[in-house]
Amino acid sequence: MQPPTVYVVDDDAEVLKATERLLAAAGMAVAAFQSPRAFLQSYDDLTPGCLVLDLAMPELTGVELQSALAERGRLLPVVFLTGRGDIRTCAEAMKNGAVDFLTKPVDDAELLAAVARGLSKAAAMHRERAARARTAGILAVLTARERQVLAQVVAGRLNKQIAADLGTGEKTIKFHRGNLMRKLGVRSVAELVRLAGHAIPGSDR
Repeated sequence: MQPPTVYVVDDDAEVLKATERLLAAAGMAVAAFQSPRAFLQSYDDLTPGCLVLDLAMPELTGVELQSALAERGRLLPVVFLTGRGDIRTCAEAMKNGAVDFLTKPVDDAELLAAVARGLSKAAAMHRERAARARTAGILAVLTARERQVLAQVVAGRLNKQIAADLGTGEKTIKFHRGNLMRKLGVRSVAELVRLAGHAIPGSDR
């Protein structure tokens, strides 16, 4: 995996350059963009990263760019910078997962700390996505019936209940259950639930 990148998007060229220099001096890999569209055309979310984003820009506002990334399923924590604080906008940004909301002129230490939190969050998000991908590959070895039984077991259903739901006998469910646990290399329901939690939406709640 490539080292994380801090993306900076700000239509103010001076602020953009100053932010880029600060982050680079702290040893971070930085990619700077003066427009949201230029960033969207270049950004690739295969590696962890953090976005330092100006709130007020003519093409797209920072919140609109944040929403566009979310709609595309992009894993990119955001640190917002703004020249004029707006409590309502701040609340919206934080609700949508922003790491922090800083007012210009930004204190260097505060910005570096916020970016560090963003990079840490990004790394965790990418680890989770990789785990889900690995688990999905493992679950691909199961038959359609075994996946049905797995979903029911993870939901806490008993063999008798699963048999009734799937219209088959309890002995058949026991067979499928034992077979899928053998294929997945787990020895207990607890292990099975942890494994499935990475691949079955909602099963880890």
